[in-house]
Amino acid sequence: MHTSRVAASSSIIQHKKYSTEPHFSKYGGRTTVTALSGDGVGPELLSYVQEIFRYAGVPVDFEELEINGSTTDEETLCSALLSVQRNGIALKGNIESKFDEPGFKSMNVELRTQLELFASIVWCKSIPGVYTRHQGLDIILIRENTEGEYSNLEYQIVPGCIENLKIITEAKSTKIAKYAFEFAKTHGRKKVTAIHKANIMKLGDGLFLESCRKVASQYPDIEFNDMIVDNASMQMVSKPQQFDVLVMPNLYGNILSNITAGLVGGYGVVSGMNIGDDYAVFEMGTRSSGRSLKGKNIANPTGMLLASCDMLDYIGCNKHAELIRDSVMKVMSVDKVQTPDLGGQATTLEVIQAIIEDIKPKTTSWSTTAAQNVSIDAFLFNFKVTIVNSTLESCMRRPIEMAKRWQTFKE
Repeated sequence: MHTSRVAASSSIIQHKKYSTEPHFSKYGGRTTVTALSGDGVGPELLSYVQEIFRYAGVPVDFEELEINGSTTDEETLCSALLSVQRNGIALKGNIESKFDEPGFKSMNVELRTQLELFASIVWCKSIPGVYTRHQGLDIILIRENTEGEYSNLEYQIVPGCIENLKIITEAKSTKIAKYAFEFAKTHGRKKVTAIHKANIMKLGDGLFLESCRKVASQYPDIEFNDMIVDNASMQMVSKPQQFDVLVMPNLYGNILSNITAGLVGGYGVVSGMNIGDDYAVFEMGTRSSGRSLKGKNIANPTGMLLASCDMLDYIGCNKHAELIRDSVMKVMSVDKVQTPDLGGQATTLEVIQAIIEDIKPKTTSWSTTAAQNVSIDAFLFNFKVTIVNSTLESCMRRPIEMAKRWQTFKE
C-alpha cells in the first residue's frame, strides 16, 4: 500500500467502538438495515451508498422507507419506528423540520426520543487534501440527545408570552457523562470538557455540570475541565486544537457540532451517530438536508458514505468499512476528486464512480482469495468424505467377513 494511501485512510477513524451492546437483525449471514430517505439530497445519497455496498460486496440488505418533512402522519412515523425496532439499526437522510408551523413535530426529535437514542456522536477530524483554516483537528463531540431544549414542552401563557421548558435530569446527565468518559477511555483520549451555561442557568445547567464532575471523579486518568458555551464557541473557531472530547446538553451540542464540522470541511464530509441501549441510527454529522442541491449532481457524498462505514463498524463488518473508507479518503485526499463545496469541479456521480473504480481491484483480490479458500475447503471436504466412505465400507465388510468365518468354523 502506498504511503499516500495510508495517510489518507488514517485521516478518518478506523473501527469505532461503542460502549452500548449492538442489537441488529442478521439472517443467513446478512444484516438488514432500515433506510430512511429524508429530504433534499438524502434519497440520492442513500442510493449511492447502496451502489457502493454492491461493488464492495457488503452483506447488508436495506429495508427502505420514505420519510421526510412532508410525511408528518402518525402512520409513517410508526412504520419507521417499527422498522428500526425490528432491525435494530438505521441509515438516515436528514429530515427537515418546519419552523413556521407551531404544531409541527420534528421527525428527527421523535425518532431520537422514542428510540431512546441518548447519545449523539460527531467526530470531526481534519482531512488531508481538504484546505481549511485550521489543520490537525481531532475533536469528538458527544451530546445528550433526548432532553434539554428539545423536550417539546412549550405553550402560550397569554397572547405574546410563551413558556418553553428546558428539562435537565440527573439520571440522563450522568448517563451521557458516563458514556463520554467511557468513549474517551476506549479510544485513548486524554481530556473531556463539559460545556454548560451554569453561570446563568444555575439549577438546570448546574445539575448537568455537577453530574459531569461526579462522573469525572471516577476516571482519574482522564483530565476534566468545563467551559461556558459562549466562550467555547469562540474558542472553537480561534483555538480548536485545545479540545479533545466535549460532552454537552442537547442544544449546545447541536450548535458546537455544526461549528466544528465547518472547521474540517463542512456538512458534506462529517458523519454522525445516534446511539441508544437498544438501537442505533447513522446519518450525516449536521442537520442540513441539502435541499438547494437536490437533483443538481453536485452534493458531496462523503459524509453519508462515512456514516455508512460507521454503521458497518457497529455491526462488525470492519473489513468492508475499512475498504470503503480507504477508497473514499483516497479519492478525496490523494486523487483530489472533489465536489464544488471543497473547491473541486467533480460531480457527485464522478466521485462515486472514482470510488467504485478504486474498490473494484480490491474486491477482485478478495474474490481470488475466496476462490482459493473454497478450493482448499472443497479438497479437504472431499478428503474427509473419502476417509468416511472408506471407513464405512470397511465397517460394512467386517460383519460379512465374520459371518463367512463363522460358517467355515461350523463346517
